[in-house]
Amino acid sequence: MPRRHISPRRWTPPAFADRGQTAPLRVQRRLPTGGHGPEDVVFDAAGRIITGTADGRIVRLDPVTGDRTVLAETGGRPLGLHPRPDGGVLVCDHDKGLLEVRPDGTVEVLADSVDGEPITFASNVVQGGDGTIWFTTATSRWNLEDHVGDFFEHSGTGRLLRRDPDGTVTTLVTGLKFGNGLVLAPDESHLLFAETAGYRVRRHWLTGPDAGRTEAFVDNLPGFPDNMYLGSDGLLWIGIVAPRNPLLDRLLPLPGLLRLLVWNLPDAVRPKPVVVAWIMAFDLDGRPVHDLRADDGSYGFVTSVAEHDGTIVLGSLIEDDVALLPTPQAPPRG
Repeated sequence: MPRRHISPRRWTPPAFADRGQTAPLRVQRRLPTGGHGPEDVVFDAAGRIITGTADGRIVRLDPVTGDRTVLAETGGRPLGLHPRPDGGVLVCDHDKGLLEVRPDGTVEVLADSVDGEPITFASNVVQGGDGTIWFTTATSRWNLEDHVGDFFEHSGTGRLLRRDPDGTVTTLVTGLKFGNGLVLAPDESHLLFAETAGYRVRRHWLTGPDAGRTEAFVDNLPGFPDNMYLGSDGLLWIGIVAPRNPLLDRLLPLPGLLRLLVWNLPDAVRPKPVVVAWIMAFDLDGRPVHDLRADDGSYGFVTSVAEHDGTIVLGSLIEDDVALLPTPQAPPRG
């Protein structure tokens, strides 16, 4: 059966820059979610893990005992999450848009359209102290099942959106190369967001003389950045879902016909992501602090990472469990 037609856009990726040797990532233990594909993982105020599974459930896990509680069912596919102080959870749902899970388990749609168009592939979300919500969308052309098609097409149709406390939804930044992970700075002066297909993290200023400006924060990453989390250690933790693909990097600047031909190759020969477990951490000046990777099959396809009080948790689209590991010591700076 033929694949979906793509409309490739040319893009010249930055030349791959080796960032040095990675350190071993060692999974200490795994916690079952009771479902599949815990795409995003976050910690609530009590240090418990919140995640969403492919069957639409929002699940809370105790990292010590492994006890599992189902908080709600969205009826869609939950992706990015943000715990609220009252015990509720904001949810980016692939199928339904931006949702609120209340402490009593009821679910409300907060935003399902913007600029007269449906919100598709809502990806990640954060909330400010005044109730303002920011969230990303990955692409307006592809769904989760076929999302790799967006990397071949390079549509650049992701967005950064804002929902004001009165319910108004505004587009802040367009043209994102698969908009993904989102973090709000501790002083709420800026947002950091990942562009998975752009191999980068960018900063969008919210306050000060640069308010409204978007700039590079970390560029030319060695892999595809996914969900991000600001840990209790003050570091920006990034799930690296897979290494960059050399063939894709060579194809992206070329005429689209070649990408169309490769996209329509049989699965057995078409380029596919390398399954590894990979996370990186940066300080808030963009300097690398940790680079941890495992190729031993202990875990794979890390779409999210969060840190809280010395514990790191990983999430994945292909696993049934979340994985736990201790925070490594930061290497000395030369």
